[in-house]
Amino acid sequence: MQIILLQITAVFVFAVGSLLLGRWLRRSMTKETAERASRYSHFMYWGLLVFPGLIGFFNPGLTHYDAILGVPSLPLRFLGEIIGALLVLMGGFLLIITNRSLARVGNGAAAFILTKRVVIERAYKYTRNPMSLGYYVACLGVGFLAGSTSLVVGTLLVVIPAHIFNLKYFEELELELRYGQPYQEYKIGVPFLLPNLMARRTAAK
Repeated sequence: MQIILLQITAVFVFAVGSLLLGRWLRRSMTKETAERASRYSHFMYWGLLVFPGLIGFFNPGLTHYDAILGVPSLPLRFLGEIIGALLVLMGGFLLIITNRSLARVGNGAAAFILTKRVVIERAYKYTRNPMSLGYYVACLGVGFLAGSTSLVVGTLLVVIPAHIFNLKYFEELELELRYGQPYQEYKIGVPFLLPNLMARRTAAK
């Protein structure tokens, strides 16, 4: 139970940290501040979302969350495993291709080296946040693979909203300050998270 409480606390701290970083940017709207704040945000993501989540693989173990919290596991386990496997593959694919685009076009790497220009190729043509989308989908897939109601619900109601708050309140402003007009134009033409594939097909015609 202590690990679960730690994970919940870590997500809360991540949300509060995102709020503080966003307020800092609004008080000092410079490219230099945006670059520093971006590094802090990446550190928070790995330290408060990813690392505590990885701990859960080993303690208490992904299949034990529901029993600890006293909630029933997901029904139709075999179907859930198929859905989970597909989601993990889809999310992993998005994470791989977006990182490759960041390295090749943006001359950077997620969380480690800040990109130097706006990336608009491949998945970034359809959503401004394909890496985040891949992360959400993969997390949900893990929950379905484990047959865990609490992991799926926790991802949907706690982890994803906290991360979206970071993107909307902090990261969008940070990117505007770092990239200027190119990002503002990109932001107007591409959806925030869910791809609008129909609009793309219409535009292509």
